[in-house]
Amino acid sequence: MGQKINPLGFRLGTTQSHHSLWFAKPKNYCEGLQEDQKIRNFIKNYVKKNRRISSGVEGIARIEIKKRIDLIQVIIYIGFPKLLLENRPRRIEELQLQMNVQKELNCVNRKINIAITRIANPYGHPNILAEFIAGQLKNRVSFRKAMKKAIELTEQADTKGIQVQIAGRLDGKEIARAEWTREGRVPLQTIGAKIDYCSYTVRTIYGVLGIKIWIFVDEKK
Repeated sequence: MGQKINPLGFRLGTTQSHHSLWFAKPKNYCEGLQEDQKIRNFIKNYVKKNRRISSGVEGIARIEIKKRIDLIQVIIYIGFPKLLLENRPRRIEELQLQMNVQKELNCVNRKINIAITRIANPYGHPNILAEFIAGQLKNRVSFRKAMKKAIELTEQADTKGIQVQIAGRLDGKEIARAEWTREGRVPLQTIGAKIDYCSYTVRTIYGVLGIKIWIFVDEKK
């Protein structure tokens, strides 16, 4: 069996659910999909611009979007809520106001409702872990040390296994290659296994590096 399928899409309906919930006519589906991507990019850029965390980790695990005719509900799952939960009403109101002004989002006749949910174990989510590794690589830390530290952080989050892969010009070598490491069990071919997956790119002085993370959370019984 080939290993080219997305682990999240492979498990939809069993251990994974969609991050966007809405219905649209076939001719309007493309516009709705692009709108979701613009909303996610806008929120990430807002957090990145106003963050006060020295580690460079934005802390957003995922962003769920639910749409109705007159309402767009956005749920932000965040691990380090110092930015958005500090002065929470003002921050959320400011974010909603800026999103309403954006003409690209077409929010003229629709209300935007933003909710923030804090997650218990931030480093148990691949998106946050990938941002941590990306920050280490930008600071010219050895990729092996970055992967080792990431695995140590994940073990503190009570996960059953993790696999990390970094590809590109590692440590500035002329020839690009892929290196990976694994700790614990990561059953990728088991549909009942809840696998969190993330694919992340980071720009360094040596070029673009690709980071892939698989985290085995639990198994459906």
